[in-house]
Amino acid sequence: MLIRRATLLDGTAADIRVGERILEVADGLTARPGEPEYDAAGGTVLPGLHDHHLHLRAAAAALHSVRVGPDEVRSRAELARVLAGAAAGPDGWIRAVGYHDAAAGPLDRHVLDELAPPVPVRIQHRSGVQWILNTAALQRIGRADHPDGRLPSADPGWAASLRSTPDLAGLSARLCALGVTGVTDATPDLEDPGELRRRMRQQVRWLAPGKRILHDDALDLDALSGWIAEQHARDIPVAVHCVTAAQLVVTLAALRANGNHRRDRIEHAAVVPEASLADLADIGVTVVTQPNFVAERGEQYLADVDPAEHHELWRVASLSRAGVPVALSTDAPFGDLDPWAAMRAAVHRATPSGRVLGERERISATTALTMFLGEPDRPAVPRRIAPGAPADLCVLAVAPRDLPAEPDAGVVAATVIGGELVYERR
Repeated sequence: MLIRRATLLDGTAADIRVGERILEVADGLTARPGEPEYDAAGGTVLPGLHDHHLHLRAAAAALHSVRVGPDEVRSRAELARVLAGAAAGPDGWIRAVGYHDAAAGPLDRHVLDELAPPVPVRIQHRSGVQWILNTAALQRIGRADHPDGRLPSADPGWAASLRSTPDLAGLSARLCALGVTGVTDATPDLEDPGELRRRMRQQVRWLAPGKRILHDDALDLDALSGWIAEQHARDIPVAVHCVTAAQLVVTLAALRANGNHRRDRIEHAAVVPEASLADLADIGVTVVTQPNFVAERGEQYLADVDPAEHHELWRVASLSRAGVPVALSTDAPFGDLDPWAAMRAAVHRATPSGRVLGERERISATTALTMFLGEPDRPAVPRRIAPGAPADLCVLAVAPRDLPAEPDAGVVAATVIGGELVYERR
C-alpha cells in the first residue's frame, strides 16, 4: 500500500510505501500498477501507539461487565439499582468491576445478598486483587461456607472455574479505533500468550515470567533480590509492580544489588519519594506509569493521601527531568482503555472535580504522545518511521502543527498494522 500526502511528526512531508514493513519513505512516490493507496491528506502519520501495560483478557471481559466504581455508584441504594439493571452473562452470572469502598462502603457476601439480585454476582475491587461474591455465587463455586465472600483474584482454586472466552476480537477492534497497534500484557503468570497473538490484530508482547507483584505486608529484600538474580542469569528482564514507596525502595535496593538488565522495568511507580528520583536515574531502570489514575481516582487521593505527599503521586515530568526513562500506559481494565485519556491526564493533571494534583508533573501534549510510541522492548525509546521498521502506523486527521493541546482519540483517522488498513474512520 502507498500512503500518500503524509506529514511526519517533525513536519516532513512524505509518501510511505508499506508491506509488512515500511519499504520507502520519500516525498513524491508514485503508485505501482494495482497498488492500493491511502490519502492521508496532509495528516500526521505516526508509529502506531503501543500500550506498554494492560491486561488483555481482563480488559476484554470488562467490555461486557457493569461498572460500579465511585463515578457510577455513590450509595448502597445506587449499587442495588445498578446491579438490578445489569444483564447476566451467558453463564448466568452478573460480573461487576471497578469497585472501591468509597462507592457504597465495605462489601461482603451478606451485604451483596441484601443488595444484589438472587443470581450469582461477583464484584471486582478496582485494585484487581480481590473479588466479592454473594451467597449464590459462592454456592456455584462450591464455597458456600466461606465466611465473607472476599476471594483473592490470584487464587486459581476458585478463579479457574469461572474463566470464559473473552471478547478479544471486540477489544482488538476498540484498540484499532484508538490508533493502538501494539500492546504489552502485564498479567503475572500469563497462560497461553500465544492465544492472544492469534486473536488480536495488535502486536502482542508480555511481561511474564519476569513480572512480580509486591505486597507491603510481605516485603522481603533477600527473596526479591534472589528472584531478580535468577531472572537476570537467564537473560530475562524483570518488571516489578510498585504502588507504594516501600515497594519502590525495596525494589531499587534489589536492582542495585544485582545490576540492571537493559530492559528492566518498574511498573506503576505510583508513589516516588524525592530521594528515589536519583536512585531510579542512577540504576537506569525504565518506569512505565499511568497518570490516567490522577483523572480517574484523584478525588480519592485528595481524601486519603497526606497533602504533603501529593507531589509524589504518579510522577512523570520530574522523572524525565531526573533522567529516568519513562513510558505511559493505561493499565486497562483497571484504568481507562483510552491512551488519549491517559495523555490528557499527563497534560492537565486534573481530578474529576477539576483540582490539579501534581502541577509540576505536567508534560506537553507532544511529549505525552511520544511516551506511547516507544519500542515494545524499550518503552522509553520512541520508534521512527523509516524503511525496515514495522508497518504499524497511526494516521491522524490533522497536521502536526494543528494537533490539539488536549489529546483526543477523535483525531485518529486510520490505523495500519503489518501494512494492512485495519481501521478507517467513516
